[in-house]
Amino acid sequence: MDAGSKPQAEVLPTHTPALFAAAIARAAELLRTGELVALPTETVYGLATNALDARAVARIFVAKGRPAHNPIIVHVAGVGMARRCVADWPLLADKLAKEFWPGALTMVLPRSLEIPDIVTAGGSTVGVRWPSHPVTQAVIRACGFPLAVPSANLSGRISPTNAQHVLESLGDKIGLILDGGQSQVGIESTVLDLTVAPPRVLRPGIIHSESLNVVIGEVPGAECGVWPGALLRSPGLLPRHYAPKGKLILLAWRDESDLHRQLSARNLQPAMTHLIAHRLIPSGKGFGRVSVIPDDAKEFARVIYAELHRSDEEGARFIVVEAVPETAEWQAINDRLRRAAAA
Repeated sequence: MDAGSKPQAEVLPTHTPALFAAAIARAAELLRTGELVALPTETVYGLATNALDARAVARIFVAKGRPAHNPIIVHVAGVGMARRCVADWPLLADKLAKEFWPGALTMVLPRSLEIPDIVTAGGSTVGVRWPSHPVTQAVIRACGFPLAVPSANLSGRISPTNAQHVLESLGDKIGLILDGGQSQVGIESTVLDLTVAPPRVLRPGIIHSESLNVVIGEVPGAECGVWPGALLRSPGLLPRHYAPKGKLILLAWRDESDLHRQLSARNLQPAMTHLIAHRLIPSGKGFGRVSVIPDDAKEFARVIYAELHRSDEEGARFIVVEAVPETAEWQAINDRLRRAAAA
């Protein structure tokens, strides 16, 4: 290590039974003492600490530079632990848990007295989720308490989907990262508010409204989920979020000539522009880089953050992303891209 450089987080692999067991034990040891540990989940990598320890949770806000009014989702291992975190567990929560847990659904419910104010940003509700990733499940079970887990990145920036992303963003601010491979969902969980009738989607995710409708009936969309001046009940509701360092621009084009006309109208130099396309693929001539990602909502979601990270690493000044369809299965991706592109 160079003189004066900051220490970097230890990264522990988990790909063999012995390494898995050692990593889980080390993470649980640190979490029991109020430390921060970055963990893989099926959605994105998260920055975890004891959700019942207000001082420990405060360290998350410092490490991320997270605004105090932005609540944190509590991650659990099982319905029993979830019920400890809430003051009321309705039959509908049981129905949703049976259908979607463990998985990428967060349910917002009245908080229990065990959950500190700092977790809920002073609100009366808490978001709870049972993640499906085996590493995070094992860590929570080893700890025996729920974990407060926002994404493991600087506030407002692109969420990490592998251990290297976490290391580059927070490596000098935390002590341990568990490497559980690439996140398979790739974007954050769906957040559903069960404290209102009918339930309301606060943040769309890979479990989209049509899937929820099958289980609980018609669900209002995320565009109805925030009221001016109201306390936030979910993360991911700030106008600008998930943003790369380069300026992200959403564009739809008919062909390559149309694309270049639109870039010229915006004074964007192709050589300083990275292009991420999925349907109408240009030749790439003159661009800093052209990436082609799948024209499928689930696969697009799985890789889009990694592509944005790659553009940042290569110093892209502008990142042009081909606009995606306005359908239910693409709703969460539209939400992330629009917030990332917000001024």
